[in-house]
Amino acid sequence: MYDVKGRRSFPKKSLYLVTDSSLCLGRSLAWVVEQAILGGVDIVQYREKNYNPIKHKQELALIQDICRNYGTLFIINDDPSLTLEINADGTHIGQSDLEFLSARKILSPSKILGLSLESMDDLKTYFARMSSHPLDFKDKNLVDYFGVSPIFPTSTKLDTKKPWGLEGLQELRHATDMPLVAIGGIHLENGASIIKAGADSLAVVSAICSAKDPRLAATELKQLLR
Repeated sequence: MYDVKGRRSFPKKSLYLVTDSSLCLGRSLAWVVEQAILGGVDIVQYREKNYNPIKHKQELALIQDICRNYGTLFIINDDPSLTLEINADGTHIGQSDLEFLSARKILSPSKILGLSLESMDDLKTYFARMSSHPLDFKDKNLVDYFGVSPIFPTSTKLDTKKPWGLEGLQELRHATDMPLVAIGGIHLENGASIIKAGADSLAVVSAICSAKDPRLAATELKQLLR
């Protein structure tokens, strides 16, 4: 499905895999990604620390091909220019990355853009920047979803603020109707409570990358979203 201006619609109630080859227990990241998709992952974000074209280009191309074969959304972490270069579906940026208005300008209207929120102040800043934009607010649609990070403490990303927790997630849900993708310390045992607190989608790293059976892990997590 496609949204405004040819952009693929961002699916609610989706299972979102953020990659980390260092957590794959020595297995191929491409293999883990394919198993996860077979288990129900809807979106894959390629996030390789210290991305290097010489070292990672082949891996990136292979994973993108896998996503295309299954019709899975393929998102690039932090790099709108790379997104355009390889024609990925979109980019996800954090608060310390390129400002979201600049990222959208690079991406043009046709690509998905996700933005991490680490505090309510981040949401206030987003609304302030949006209200100052020359286009009518309802027609901007510059960001497609918010990544709520982290819900709980996590060792996969340490440069974040205080965890949101369930109460913080509930507060955010009341403040915006944008799709919310929760990430950080999420696993099978707490996923249902996160959805109940207001998240539309679940994003995981180690819960799939480090699972003994990534396909089964994805299947079980996906069931929480139904």
